[in-house]
Amino acid sequence: MVELSASILNLKKENANRKFYDLEVAKIDYFHIDVMDGIFVKSNTEKLMKDYALTVSHISNLGLDVHLMVQDIEEYIEEYLSLNPKIITFHIEASKEEHRTLELIKRIRENGTKVGIAISPDTSLDLIKKYLNLIHMVLVMTVVPGKGGQLLIPETIKKIQSLKKYIDENNIDIDIEADGGINNENSKDVIDAGANILVVGSYLLNSDNYSETVNIIKSSY
Repeated sequence: MVELSASILNLKKENANRKFYDLEVAKIDYFHIDVMDGIFVKSNTEKLMKDYALTVSHISNLGLDVHLMVQDIEEYIEEYLSLNPKIITFHIEASKEEHRTLELIKRIRENGTKVGIAISPDTSLDLIKKYLNLIHMVLVMTVVPGKGGQLLIPETIKKIQSLKKYIDENNIDIDIEADGGINNENSKDVIDAGANILVVGSYLLNSDNYSETVNIIKSSY
């Protein structure tokens, strides 16, 4: 089954609460929270995303899918664990050292929260293979992390295929989430490659009918 995580990065603040309700009614599966610190990536969304995450955690029963594009991962993990998110994902490019990565995985898991590791388009899958049996999800960035509204990089579909092949060959039970530039024209290719969770932002938020758009994406498989 394909799930949809709605990125609310570009949602206008003045009507955000109404849009949160509309998205949930449209049967999204998660609210995707893009946390950026202005260091790991140029954009800084700290305050907006915390405000949105707090609001959603109070008014919705859907899980928070927290994507940390930050350098000081430990600080943000502690901040978001208090909201009992469904999953927290951090970037392998930010955690760097193996011992640190293992500590981050341990800290998130001991809270009862699922763990994801994100990988950018230019980063080799070899960096994350040793952790796959310890985590619940790999987030494959299909655009360069840092801003919404980009076009999907076609080569990243091959990366999803390679990851899917590896986890199948090694009998690893793990989700693959694809994030960036996903729309009705490429969603089938992304799903066919092996992703079972799609992060959809601009294509969904700019549509006239959220329910129809969610159905189009979910029926791609």
